[in-house]
Amino acid sequence: MANPYHSGENSESVYKNNRPPKIEKVNNDTLKIYVWELPVRIFHWINAAAIFALMITGIYIGDPFFASMLQEEASSFLMGWVRYIHFFSAFLFTVNLLIRLYWTFVGNKYATSNLIRKIFWKDTWETVKFYLFLKNKKPHFVGHNPLAQLSYWAIIGGGSIIMIFTGFYLYVEPQPESFLGWMFTWVPAIFGDSFEIRSWHHLVAWAFMAFVVVHVYLSIREDYLVKNGTMSSIFTGYKTETKHSNEKTEDESMPGEQNDK
Repeated sequence: MANPYHSGENSESVYKNNRPPKIEKVNNDTLKIYVWELPVRIFHWINAAAIFALMITGIYIGDPFFASMLQEEASSFLMGWVRYIHFFSAFLFTVNLLIRLYWTFVGNKYATSNLIRKIFWKDTWETVKFYLFLKNKKPHFVGHNPLAQLSYWAIIGGGSIIMIFTGFYLYVEPQPESFLGWMFTWVPAIFGDSFEIRSWHHLVAWAFMAFVVVHVYLSIREDYLVKNGTMSSIFTGYKTETKHSNEKTEDESMPGEQNDK
């Protein structure tokens, strides 16, 4: 039976050509769905490690709280290593994000999302009401629900772009004549002078920290309430769904997909 709320639309997919996920039958009532493919899982853990390293080293660069307890040479040595780790993590974060962007186009339907469709925003509003414990018509989603997708686009997408541009500008600011310095000479035209650029960098960094806390909480909450393996799926790639819930998800596929089965 089709989901009347979705009327054949799905906010989990962008492209009709995105590959359908692999589904394994566990028993008569349960299915295992390969939601997060290996490149997505690798991206997640590299991203988590890079963000953690950037947070810790960034806090120390902004406030070297060990400096007063160390001799000047030792303090300079420590700061040098902290800055090296920060810059290395930033390069790793950037390359990892570019690879994930590529996988948006070649991965399965859970690797991407579509923010420009009306159903996406309708589902987002229903999901907001669900988390606020209000009466809602939130559908079941095997992958990320629309609110989660929106937060990823805003923080991991938009926030990362701001962090990369402002961060690389601050990195090359002492060498404006270098190739990287030339590449980021336009940044002050958008974000302001050096102080304002640094302020943007710090502000978005704190937004990342808040996002991480909320992300972990909601993941644990989802796993506890739905019991579909949300937490373990980021290691294995698989979520466990009942046939009934999966049928609803398949009914939400993009127009024409039902006829292809």
